[in-house]
Amino acid sequence: MTAPFSPTPTLRTAPPLRRPESDVSTGVGFAGLAGLFVWIAFCRSYPEIAGVLGLGGGLSGERGVLSGPYAALAAMLFTAAPMALWSVLIDKVHLRPSTGIDWSLKRPIAEVLPVSVVKLCGLWATWALLAAFYALARWYWSGSYLFAMEVLTIAILPLVILSVPYVIWIDRYLVEPRDATFQFGAFVLGGGVIGREQWDGGTIAKHWRAWAIKGFFGAFMISILPPGFAQIVESSPAQLIANPVEFVMLLVTLLFVIDVQIGTVGYLLTLRPLDSHIRSGNPFLAGWLAALLCYPPFVWGIIGPNDQILSYEFGTPGWAHWFAGNDALLWAWGGVLLVLTGIYAWATVVFGIRFSNLTYRGVLTHGPYRFTRHPAYLSKNLFWWASVLPFLVTNGSLADAIRNSVFLLVVNGIYYWRARTEEAHLIAEDPKYRDYHAWMEQHGLITAPLARLKRMLTGGPAPRREETHPFPAE
Repeated sequence: MTAPFSPTPTLRTAPPLRRPESDVSTGVGFAGLAGLFVWIAFCRSYPEIAGVLGLGGGLSGERGVLSGPYAALAAMLFTAAPMALWSVLIDKVHLRPSTGIDWSLKRPIAEVLPVSVVKLCGLWATWALLAAFYALARWYWSGSYLFAMEVLTIAILPLVILSVPYVIWIDRYLVEPRDATFQFGAFVLGGGVIGREQWDGGTIAKHWRAWAIKGFFGAFMISILPPGFAQIVESSPAQLIANPVEFVMLLVTLLFVIDVQIGTVGYLLTLRPLDSHIRSGNPFLAGWLAALLCYPPFVWGIIGPNDQILSYEFGTPGWAHWFAGNDALLWAWGGVLLVLTGIYAWATVVFGIRFSNLTYRGVLTHGPYRFTRHPAYLSKNLFWWASVLPFLVTNGSLADAIRNSVFLLVVNGIYYWRARTEEAHLIAEDPKYRDYHAWMEQHGLITAPLARLKRMLTGGPAPRREETHPFPAE
């Protein structure tokens, strides 16, 4: 992980004439969304389904909806499977050169076995070190994280067993089977098996950046699966329709469930045959600091309701309080919140199986990314302003209103910081992202006006147009 970060990375000054094609198709995310809705409908209808099939209802004889934590976990299967099938059968991502796979190779097992053994040692050592981290980190053994630890404890044995045939199989087709995992395995073995010259420190650092992201964020995402899923499955929308606040917040919860379910699949399903592997983790220390500030345990004590450093909700009952008694205004304001949350969820859905923080896994240019490079960050921060209304306090203190607003602006600044470090990472990794970045500066519905405003304020030059089409016709 490198410390330097340039806030103004070098870019081409000439934007392409059209938006680059996205590395993820629109159908992937919507296939996952359809699968998730099918599972939610099944869980909500389970009492009726069980009655028709004559299934028992336990000691009490009563059948309930499937709203437990393992039902939430199973939702990932119904979300992931359609996305994986769409990716392979429709988009045929397994044939892309970016996978690093050449299906014509089919090396003999005897040829790849020595490499696979070293790679398995590296993979299992990685999992062991992550398990040691989980064991040492106290916050993983209380609250919602207990569910994540339970799931990972159960999963480790099947993962170890299944990793053996998977690694041997994929090594038969990889163009370069001596990848980062192999090199970490060589390091673990001390170089005695294959020669010390086979492993490289920079490649091992790249390996650990990717696995640190998967380990840290994967556990967090699993931990937050159950609550929202249970609320959606157990809810009765018909009873809430008369209450605009409760109905709107139920739909907001549904949108967050969509975001969490697809996002969790993205963190866990990093496989080369699906072209969803992590090409690189963000190498900038600033990027890691900006991202980790927004997640437990680092967010505890920094950003929160009352006693945290950047508390922006002191004395703020929120939108439902200030608009109470006016149903028309509650519905209208609730609609704004739904639109913002919908954009936030949409920004995750279009990732398909490639969602995760701090990684480069291809370039997205479709969905809400046609309008702004950071739709999730923009909609999330606007949602906080619209839902909390930090400048409206019940204690009559102008100082608290100012503090709330300033601290929320600081939080907005953290997300701007995150966006800039992510852009620097992607700009350095992929010419396609540089083309997308330049195109958005000129044509993005939201990005372009902001870019023009920035140039007016800073006196920067306007981007010139290219005279030739930079992309071949399709």
